[in-house]
Amino acid sequence: MSDGPPPQTLPARPAPPLPLSLPARLYLLAWDTSRRRLTGTDRLPHLVRAGALTELVRRGLLVDDDGIATPVDLDARTGDAVLDGLLDLVRESCPRRWRTWVTLRARYTLVAVREQLAAEGYLRAEKRRVFGVFPTVEYVLERVAAVDALRAEARQVLDGDRPAAEVTELTAAAVALAAAARLGTLVPDRERGRHRRRIEELTERGTAAVPALRDVVREVRTALTATTATAATGG
Repeated sequence: MSDGPPPQTLPARPAPPLPLSLPARLYLLAWDTSRRRLTGTDRLPHLVRAGALTELVRRGLLVDDDGIATPVDLDARTGDAVLDGLLDLVRESCPRRWRTWVTLRARYTLVAVREQLAAEGYLRAEKRRVFGVFPTVEYVLERVAAVDALRAEARQVLDGDRPAAEVTELTAAAVALAAAARLGTLVPDRERGRHRRRIEELTERGTAAVPALRDVVREVRTALTATTATAATGG
């Protein structure tokens, strides 16, 4: 005989969204939310890769060894599929300089970020056929408000008078790298000149916790600027 009605099962609460990594932030900042399209696609793979390299240095998993990107531990993992994928790639390859890693197989990291953001609901994958024959997948921005908020935060940091020391290191690094890639959704070309000093301040802030990161970020930014200039001239 039952002692009463069965206990009610409460609906499971959705897991809180994971904090966005630096490469994921940079990918989302490239979206023009008003036109619902991705911008700067010719240099976006390099920007995302630069963000992933910077993130791995921030986490202490890559270090600079006389200009060479060097893994600290052959078994360490971040738990982030994008970062771990790049870490494995660096481990399995011959030693290379930071500038080389900004461009080498950069689409590998871009595709991983895109798939990660689709799994987390920021993007939606839509299957289509080109000319009605060739299957392809297009990604549509799903969480527009979240991306608008991310860009508003970055613009406030760039335009505002808040001391750089009060900006989070992650946001500071994102703005500095986005500016190096001439990401028009954040820093239009006509504004780059007046923001130069602020970008340098944010670069310093983004590397404050890891002094060794300063030279790495500057080298990565130089490589990113060079590849962006090449893309802009059609090279």
